[in-house]
Amino acid sequence: MTGGSLGVHMWSYGTLPDINGVIPGDEKLLHCKSLVNVRKNSTKMFSGFRERERSLPSVWCRCLGYRKISMLLLIAFALLVFVLGSLAVDKETISLNVDQQIGTLSMVLPYVNGARSNPGASWIFGKKDMQKDENYLVANILNEDDENRFRIVGSKGASVLLSNHPCAKFTFPPPPPPNLRRIGPRPCPVCYLPVDQAIASMPSSPSASPVLQNLTYVHDENPIKTEPLGGSDFGGYPSIKQRSDSFDVKESMTVHCGFVKRRKPGLQTGFDFDESDLAELQQFHDIIVASAIFGNYDVIQQPRNVGEEAKKNIPFYMFIDEETEAYIKNKSILGSSKRVGLWRIVVVRNVPYSDARRNGKVPKLLLHRIFPNVRYSIWIDGKLQLVVDPYQILEKFLWRQNANFAISRHYRRFDVFVEAEANKAARKYDNSSIDEQVDFYKQEGLTPYSEAKFPITSDVPEGCVLIKEHIPITNLFSCLWFNEVDRFTSRDQLSFAMVRDKIMAKVDWNINMFLDCERRNFVIQTYHRDLLEQMPPPVATVIRRPPALPSMRGRTPGKRITRRRSSSRRHRKAAAGNRDQFLLSIF
Repeated sequence: MTGGSLGVHMWSYGTLPDINGVIPGDEKLLHCKSLVNVRKNSTKMFSGFRERERSLPSVWCRCLGYRKISMLLLIAFALLVFVLGSLAVDKETISLNVDQQIGTLSMVLPYVNGARSNPGASWIFGKKDMQKDENYLVANILNEDDENRFRIVGSKGASVLLSNHPCAKFTFPPPPPPNLRRIGPRPCPVCYLPVDQAIASMPSSPSASPVLQNLTYVHDENPIKTEPLGGSDFGGYPSIKQRSDSFDVKESMTVHCGFVKRRKPGLQTGFDFDESDLAELQQFHDIIVASAIFGNYDVIQQPRNVGEEAKKNIPFYMFIDEETEAYIKNKSILGSSKRVGLWRIVVVRNVPYSDARRNGKVPKLLLHRIFPNVRYSIWIDGKLQLVVDPYQILEKFLWRQNANFAISRHYRRFDVFVEAEANKAARKYDNSSIDEQVDFYKQEGLTPYSEAKFPITSDVPEGCVLIKEHIPITNLFSCLWFNEVDRFTSRDQLSFAMVRDKIMAKVDWNINMFLDCERRNFVIQTYHRDLLEQMPPPVATVIRRPPALPSMRGRTPGKRITRRRSSSRRHRKAAAGNRDQFLLSIF
């Protein structure tokens, strides 16, 4: 799964083959070149005048046969076409930026509500990546004597790699030729450190939380709805004023963050756990991986390529509701051990919402409340399969970047208004609720994405993976993001940018929004259960092999082979092939 010692995870991203030093031929052809010289010398010594005048092509034909000569010519022609095509592709891609090369942002929708919105936005991504590369170069020049650290801190929480980091010189390969490119999103190569080096890179102390140092949560045993806009008993119905105040980041804050009915989450708060599970969730862990399936909507996907250290030290928690529990028990998947493969199953009782998708937002956004004694968490949606070691993921997207929150940006859309229209078109939620949310954000100053937001490259995340360090500022962001989901629609892509921008306006903090093709490198997306059950079972393919040619064993080397004339054309071809094979084998 990894390439070389640096762990370059390639997957299905197409790259141009390296043809340097490739000889157009296999071992037999190379040996056949020496065969010509040997036979040519022997003919000079022992053959007559007519043999000496025999031309080189006739010798080749005698050695290889006409069929193999034709194959050689075809191979040479194909190689020539390939080399010329490669040169053409190289010329086309000299000026392409990273995002264009990996093909993740070339399909950005150019219109918002029927009007052209950002004619220059398509190059913003490339401009940001080029500026990052320049910053990396400057940092490397200024810090070449620093042999003990891989990164230095830049502005807004950014990080630059030092030249001694194993992945400092990693670059994306050129794109595949147009005729070999896949349409739509796809994974791209990612440079991961080996697992042991990734573990050694884990910070020994928590990151600093800007401004906010002490965060507590609202407790209200009898929440009452006082305003018309959304909310729930579980979320506590925060007022518009309380919502506005929560964005004013201070050293100490108390905010709504779900579980309002009790001080201890999961105990008569809605979204309740069994006592044995609740005790386990309070334990200390450096890292956890979490996921959830509600409404029996997905099939449990087992992680792959997880190292022994991660299996021993990182627990994998899968939250399910009682409907999903009944199904997997009926299928004899879940037993008394509460484990399915690597996943430790945690059953949620008394779910707070009737919508399974909204219930899934609780563990997704509020892991810091469910796991109060955890340093880092990786959240993946239930439809995803993890295929890279968690230590490598954290090193790549948090520790190496000096970040404390990471999420991938959407592969196609980067504007909230475009995302809202796409959600309406796909009927992800009722249109009136989406319009109500977007109109509210317009009144608060949300504008279409433009160059003015640079270096922010997107307002729309692909929110199925969250990588987070649990410190006060990221916990605040998660709480306020959940409150928007609780108040408005469950489409968290619509509220992400509003919460991020309001916090960033108050404190020097940022989110690492990495490329979606990088996310697709470490998780594989599967279908939901209803689609999987409708698919026909895979058909076994039978590979038919051609019959083996007759063996030439037992014949005397050097003895001339005489062929009997036959009326069968197929027999003549088989005999000619045997003769050619014999001539190659004796030399």
